[in-house]
Amino acid sequence: MQGKFRSCQLELLRPREIRAALAARATVYLPLGTIEWHCEHLPVGLDSLTAHGVCLHAAARTGGLVYPPLYFGTGGGHGDYPWTVMMPKDREIAALIGRALQRLQEFGVRCAVLFTGHFADEQIEMIKDIAAKWNADEPAMKVLALAINGAEPSPIQPDHAGVFETTMLHALWPERVDLGQLPPKSSDTRAIEEDGWGPQRHEADHPLWGVVGPDPREFDPSVGPALLAAVVDWLVAKVTSAS
Repeated sequence: MQGKFRSCQLELLRPREIRAALAARATVYLPLGTIEWHCEHLPVGLDSLTAHGVCLHAAARTGGLVYPPLYFGTGGGHGDYPWTVMMPKDREIAALIGRALQRLQEFGVRCAVLFTGHFADEQIEMIKDIAAKWNADEPAMKVLALAINGAEPSPIQPDHAGVFETTMLHALWPERVDLGQLPPKSSDTRAIEEDGWGPQRHEADHPLWGVVGPDPREFDPSVGPALLAAVVDWLVAKVTSAS
């Protein structure tokens, strides 16, 4: 996926290329996520991967650059799961974001977009607080705080490692979705016709351990492009109206 978006990826560009891109549109997207368990069929970096992918699509459409994704997040109910590295508080993350925003403004950026693919309440509150405090002084650069679960209208309800996140990642990184890592529904006596939002999904012996939402084995890959387009359309509209 990355090859077609190389001209938007800030970390790959030389200074002259950065100056040219910002002269055309002085917007920088900062994709945020974390390293977090997303059941056996999805990669642990999903939140950052999807945030980065959506931002690249938005920047490719209307201009601007995309900062490398941040793989540290805070909040949510999966902090003790395997291969989850979650910050217990937002202080350190906020400090990193704050420093990046200071430097981006000094470089002439006029709109910075904090876009998180990890949408735990604590994470969303963190970026909203950062943006509110930054914008309160009417600075030269405006900061937007947006989360992937806020996209509307969306053809699929947001979830954790369920149909929404599986479909979204498949639209961006199809080779990183492997439903073969989950037991077939025909052999599964626990996850059939159950409440996908219930506490049983946090039991380690559950076949969909850690999935919060609809059974990902029911996802339809053909819906992926429409879901991705809906989220990108929403993000572009938000950024365009603010910058």
